[in-house]
Amino acid sequence: MPSSPPARWSDLAGAPVGIWGFGVEGRANLRKLRSLGTEPLVVDDEPSREDEVPVLATADGGLEALYGCRFVLKSPGISRYRADVGELERRGVAVVGGLGLWMEEMGPGRVLMVTGTKGKSTTVSIMGHLLKGLGYRTFVGGNLGMVPYDPEAAPGDFDWWVIETSSYQVLDLWSGPRIVAVTSLSPDHLNWHADRVDRYFADKLSLCELPGVAVAVLNGCDAELRERQPLLPRARWVGQDEARGTGWSDALGLRGEHNRMNAAIARACLLEAGVPEAADSQTMERAAGEFVPLPSRLQTIGRIGDVEFVDDSLSTNVLPTIAALDSFGGRRVALLVGGFDRGIDYGPLAEYLCRRPAPVHVMTLPDNGWRIRAALCSQSLPSPLTLTLALTESKSLEDGVRDAFAWARPDGVVLLSPAAPSFGRFADYRDRANAFRRAMKECAANS
Repeated sequence: MPSSPPARWSDLAGAPVGIWGFGVEGRANLRKLRSLGTEPLVVDDEPSREDEVPVLATADGGLEALYGCRFVLKSPGISRYRADVGELERRGVAVVGGLGLWMEEMGPGRVLMVTGTKGKSTTVSIMGHLLKGLGYRTFVGGNLGMVPYDPEAAPGDFDWWVIETSSYQVLDLWSGPRIVAVTSLSPDHLNWHADRVDRYFADKLSLCELPGVAVAVLNGCDAELRERQPLLPRARWVGQDEARGTGWSDALGLRGEHNRMNAAIARACLLEAGVPEAADSQTMERAAGEFVPLPSRLQTIGRIGDVEFVDDSLSTNVLPTIAALDSFGGRRVALLVGGFDRGIDYGPLAEYLCRRPAPVHVMTLPDNGWRIRAALCSQSLPSPLTLTLALTESKSLEDGVRDAFAWARPDGVVLLSPAAPSFGRFADYRDRANAFRRAMKECAANS
């Protein structure tokens, strides 16, 4: 949590304030401050020439300018472990985050927060959809996109606020809501968390121990979470039987056992929050209808003949890629995997792939495809399964899709589930997903 004493948005009115980071949240911070009558100094590590306000570069005097502020509103992407953040705090500047300021104003009662390495966006979306279907005025946002204190995004009041909270944002909080949830835990974003897996895990789970938190709803099938059971005394575990018993969740139209768990966690949060309708499965089934899945999460984007093309571009870690493969059971899958290298361990993915009974052809992609290939080649393949795994090194996504389609015919699956971010070769996961869609259309035109 911030080293400064708890503060609210109202405390920033009239104070010398700096905004550090001028992306989506930075712009929301500006709008909020202006609504309070405060015109801040704006600093960014890499200012854009198209910014609508003057923005100082951090390295060109911006950091020194922030020394004169009483508060600096830091964007989540700026690590709290950076030396320049520490220098601001040593000089007596309160380095704060917008979500923490908002939470101090809201109090613990009507907010539900969800974190986790993977699954948090889907769980938040399910929870918000259910609450809306049950007739509650519900805001859904946070790390998912909509900023809860942005005057443009949330102009009114709501019965419930369902907030996806990244590990970055957790460290901006002084207190938490009464009910929180953790969907999964595996190594990720290590460069932000001082390059330490233990630091990342501790930062993520610190949400469960914040003042105000009464219950932490946790995925009981997650090995890393279970390993830390003694450290989580406020836990309410959601087990496999509870997840498989969510027949009502079929109405959501989501694929895979992991999404049954996401639905079960969402329902458990509503039950713990005292939402009475959550106890009735028929009512929940009605509320679940017409759910719109998030893009690039196990989304079928088309078929060529009986070959199904599935966009899972937002899978940037090992866990969701394994879950995606699991969701296809015994079907033949051509897997497109690889992207920006964050140094995570691909051993668990390689072990899973080498032991998947149904055939899978792995198309490794730049830039870190070679690491995934090396992890696969280091595995000892049980001899009965050697014929079910194939491996191709692709020079580009387009080449990979073409080769995947050729292998997947006549009735297999072409699955883009990269287990890596899109940085470098693509602008973001959407750009990567669009490239996948274009490659599919080329396959259709040439088939």
